[in-house]
Amino acid sequence: MEWPACLDEYEKLVRRMNTPRVVIDNAVCANATVVKVDSARKHGILLEAIQVLTDLNLCIKKAYISSDGRWFMDVFHVTDQSGSKLTDESVISYIEQSLGTCNSTTTNGFKDLTALELTGTDRLGLLSEVFAVLADLQCNVMEAKVWTHNGRIASLIYVKDCLSGFPIEDSQKINRIEGRLRNVLKGDNDILSAKTTVSMAVTHTERRLHQMMFADRDYERRSRTEATTVTPSVTVQNWAERGYSVVNVQCKDRPKLLFDIVCTLTDMEYVVFHGTIDTAGNQAIQEFYIRHSDGSPISSEAEKQRVIQCLQAAIERRTSEGVRLELRTSDRWGLLSDVTRTFRENGLNVTRAEISTLEDMAVNVFYVTDTAGEAADPKIIKAVRERIGSGILKVKESPSRMYENKGTRNEAAPTVGGAGGAVLLSLGSLVRRNLYNLGLIGSYS
Repeated sequence: MEWPACLDEYEKLVRRMNTPRVVIDNAVCANATVVKVDSARKHGILLEAIQVLTDLNLCIKKAYISSDGRWFMDVFHVTDQSGSKLTDESVISYIEQSLGTCNSTTTNGFKDLTALELTGTDRLGLLSEVFAVLADLQCNVMEAKVWTHNGRIASLIYVKDCLSGFPIEDSQKINRIEGRLRNVLKGDNDILSAKTTVSMAVTHTERRLHQMMFADRDYERRSRTEATTVTPSVTVQNWAERGYSVVNVQCKDRPKLLFDIVCTLTDMEYVVFHGTIDTAGNQAIQEFYIRHSDGSPISSEAEKQRVIQCLQAAIERRTSEGVRLELRTSDRWGLLSDVTRTFRENGLNVTRAEISTLEDMAVNVFYVTDTAGEAADPKIIKAVRERIGSGILKVKESPSRMYENKGTRNEAAPTVGGAGGAVLLSLGSLVRRNLYNLGLIGSYS
C-alpha cells in the first residue's frame, strides 16, 4: 500500500494498527444484508465507505453513523437493485477488501484515458455540438457522464486518440480541443462562465461532477422549468448544548441519494459525527449531526441557507427528467455525434447522459425532454428510434421510477411538522436509534 508523502512513520504505524474492521452479515436483518465498518475516524472516510457500496449499484435502505472520540462505526442495510440480499461471494469479498483498506475505487478504470471537464450554459443541441467537435478532432469517446441542473451543464468525458489508441498527450492537439470546445460552450451568451479543462488526472467521476456544479454555483440559479418541480425538504438546526448542527433531509428515495448528500457535506468541509438514514415506501429520511472540520457548528443563518441550497441542488442534479433511452450497439468512431445530432434535429434535449464502452460495445443512456423541458412526444420518440434503429435504441424505465413503483406498499413515511418537530425527531433518533441501536443492530429490521 502506498502512503501519502506527508505521513511520518508514527502516523503510518497508527494507520496500520487501526485498519478498518468489516463485518458483512446476512442473518441479522430479514430483508437486507448488513455491512458494519469500525475504524479510526478521519475526514472523508464515511464518504469512502458509501462510495464503495454505491459504485457497485447497491441500494442503501437504512444506515447508522456514530463517532466516539477517534473512532467511528457505520452500519449499512443494503440490497441489490432488485431489493434482494447480497449472495454473490465475489461482491461480498470485494466489499470486505475495499472497506477494509479504506481504498474505494476512485479511478473508475480511466487511467489510460484523457479527461475533458466541461461546464457552461445548457441549451438544445449542445451535447451534439460537443461530440461533433470531438469526432472532427479524431477523439474517440470511451466514457462520459453529463449532468444538467438549473440551466447549467457539467460533463466529464474520457477520450483517447482515434489513430494511436492512446491518451492524448500532444500539447498542440490539447490546445485545439480546449479552444474549440470552449467556443461551443460559450455560444452567444456564456462568454464568462464556460470552462474547459483537459487533464490526465484520475478522479471519481460523480464526485467530480458534484464539485464542478458546486464551483459553478448552480445552487444559486433556478431555471423556469425546474422552478416548478418539487423541492427536497432540507432543514438545519443548531443543537447548542452539544455543539452540533442537525441537518434533516426528506425526499423521494432513489439510487445514490446518500452518496450525493454526504459527498456535498464532505466537499463543503463538514464532518458527519452521527446520523441515521431510513426509507419508508418511496420516501427517504436522513439526518446528520455535523460540525466544521475545525469542530465548530454552523454559525449564521446565511450559512444555514447555503447548506440547504447546496443539499437541495445535490439531490436534484441526479433526479433525471424525461424519457430514458438506452442505446446498445457496436461501438464506432462518430457514433455519439450521429445519435445526438438526430436528437437535436427532432427537438429532443438531453438532460443527463451516461456513456460507456464494454469491449467493442457502446452502452449509452440518455434522458431526453422536448425543447421546453416537458415530456417528449411519443411520436417523436418513435421516429427517432426508427431513424437510429429501434432494435438498438430502446425506451427503458428510469431507476428512480423503479424505486417509486417498489415503494407503493402500504408503508407510511414519517413526517416532521416544522422546525421544532425536526429537532425532536433528530434528538430522539440520535439517542435511541443511532447510539443505542448500534449496539443492538440485530433487533432492528
